[in-house]
Amino acid sequence: MHKRMNPREQKRMMQRMGMNMDSVEDVNQVIIRTASKDIVIDEPEVAILQVSGQKMYQVIGGQVSEQAPGQFATAAPVKPLFTDEDVQLVADQTGKSLEKAKDALKDCGGDLAKAILLLSS
Repeated sequence: MHKRMNPREQKRMMQRMGMNMDSVEDVNQVIIRTASKDIVIDEPEVAILQVSGQKMYQVIGGQVSEQAPGQFATAAPVKPLFTDEDVQLVADQTGKSLEKAKDALKDCGGDLAKAILLLSS
């Protein structure tokens, strides 16, 4: 027989193992893009599981549909990977211009340390 564990005990056990799980509220849609198609999941439940500093996203339920790649247009604007303060910090640390610092941050996906190393070498 399988004994059912209450949620409080589950949470404590996960924390002892270095795991943390949280839900993401108000998710309307999840899009998985591949080279051959876009998989669109409407109204799913999404949970984030953190283990050893790594995040895993679990998508549960929802209405699934597939589309040709690139047909789906996102409604929300794309958030920049870095701020003006990040650009200024990279420029100050490397002695390079703001434009070069911005280009380095774009090339490094917003990673400050990589951008500084890129401009310093």
